[in-house]
Amino acid sequence: MNRARIVVLTVAICAGGIAAYLASSSDSAPPPAAPVAQLPTTDVLVAKNDIGLGQTVKPEDVQWQTWPTATASAAFIRRSERPDGATQVTGSIARAPFIQGEPIRDQKLVKADGSGFMAAILPSGMRAISTEISPETGAGGFILPNDRVDVLLTRRLKDQNAGANDIIKSEVILVNVRVLAIDQAPKEKDGQNTVVGKTVTLELNAAQTQLLSSSRQAGTISLALRSIADTKMSEITLDDTALKRDGISIIRYGVQSQASKAQ
Repeated sequence: MNRARIVVLTVAICAGGIAAYLASSSDSAPPPAAPVAQLPTTDVLVAKNDIGLGQTVKPEDVQWQTWPTATASAAFIRRSERPDGATQVTGSIARAPFIQGEPIRDQKLVKADGSGFMAAILPSGMRAISTEISPETGAGGFILPNDRVDVLLTRRLKDQNAGANDIIKSEVILVNVRVLAIDQAPKEKDGQNTVVGKTVTLELNAAQTQLLSSSRQAGTISLALRSIADTKMSEITLDDTALKRDGISIIRYGVQSQASKAQ
């Protein structure tokens, strides 16, 4: 056997050995991955579809969804605590809207028990009272159900010192009250941004109801739309100096302030 054949044979044997080594290395299994810690979860009842204000909850409007236990509020309906929760809320009326995926809470639902829609969504102790409006007295139609407004009374008064001239006086008689409906629409329709109606229904307590009823006979009622940031406010603080300068008096829940026109 000559030397060239020996060299070729040696190279072939080495190449075969290297290939066999690489093949055996690729067949070896990778090391197992470290186990991932599993967070405790619970099933929470959520809105399967959007549920509008005043809408009756149907079985197909809700479903169970898995939530991390740490983020599931005690106000949520949990399957572990109320396995028939979906059945319990069926037939309830939404006192506030739900968006898809939002957890269902009892505080935003009410059982009508045969009562009308408006009576069902009114909180305990509150009344629904309507008053006439126009585009000029209703913020140009930009007031929608569930907005917050101030109610103003404008009157023409006789001034004994001004001869034949009358005084036009405006008073804020109600502060930060909720609009329940415009005409007979308790919610927006087709995503509209304005509702030009002739009647607005407000949510008032007993004293406010009496005040509004008497004020309607005394002059013109106007509504001032408030910011959405004021939704949870029950009263605002006004600058009495500005009130005196502008000749405007303020009535908070039937109690008139000392502000009067500066002489």
